[in-house]
Parts: sequence; C-alpha cells; structure tokens
Amino acid sequence: MSSNFDLESLVNLEQTFYDDGYKDGYAHGRIHGLIEGRALGREKGFEMWEELGFYEGFALMWKAIYSKQGRQDDRGFHHILQLLELISQFPKTNPSAEASDVDIPKLFRQIRSRYKILCASLGVKASLRASDVPSSSPPEDDGNEVPQGVTATRKVWEVKKPGETNTTQDLSF
Repeated sequence: MSSNFDLESLVNLEQTFYDDGYKDGYAHGRIHGLIEGRALGREKGFEMWEELGFYEGFALMWKAIYSKQGRQDDRGFHHILQLLELISQFPKTNPSAEASDVDIPKLFRQIRSRYKILCASLGVKASLRASDVPSSSPPEDDGNEVPQGVTATRKVWEVKKPGETNTTQDLSF
C-alpha cells in the first residue's frame, strides 16, 4: 500500500460532509431569513400604520366637531389632544437604522389606551376592524347560498336593485 493514504480523513469523512452541509445551509438560511424578515416587517409595519392612521383620523374628526361646536374646554377635547400628541411621538423612520430610545410597543399600548379612553368619554364604541381581517361574528343570512370554498363576508350595507327603496332601518353605526 502507498504511504500517501490518510486513514484519519476516511474516519472523519461523515463529519466533514456534515460540516460542509451545515455551512452551506446556514448561509442559505441567512439569505432567506433576511428576505422573509423584511417581508414580515413590511406587513406588520403596514398594519401598525393602518391602525395609527385610523386613530389619528378619528381624533382629527372629533377635534373638528368639538372646535366647530366651541367645546375646546371639554374633557373629550383634552383626550383628543393627548391622543394626537402620542401619535406625533411615534417614529416615522426605522428606529433600528438610527440610535433611538423609543419603546415602540409601550408607545403603541399607550396610544391604544388613550383611544379607548377617548371613545369612553365620547360615548362611542371603541373598535378597529382591519380591512382584510374577517369579522368574528357570523355573517347575516340573506337567503343566498355561499359556494363551497368561498368564505362569506358580512355586509355593511345591502345593495338594492334599481327601483327598490333604501331605508335607514338596516344601517348599523
């Protein structure tokens, strides 16, 4: 036999293949993890901004109503201003890209709490329904069958055929 044959490398052959596969898999997983992480971050960021936009629009609408009625000294107006102040503190850029000491989950909880307090002071039911999230309550039965595989959605307002009269009895606010 030749003296160039290394028996030790033959014994560790399985471990060598395992180590090479691990390195390749780790590099591949890192790339896909970054791609999936960015996609998830974009999706969750959009959901957060959609919710914040709802709160800000709600507060601005009630602020305009209170201002028009001349009720700037009312408790509800004070809650509106506090909610708008909290929303203005929310970062508009990615805080991980720059040094930031903003606790985003804490600030988001404070905004939600202030929104609920505002709704309670206005006598309005606090709710936020995202546009693509199905309602938890079952859809109303309108007599039409839903094809198999298609999910039924709850109607906000029923669309009437031409010539039919619309009544305000069916509306839900």
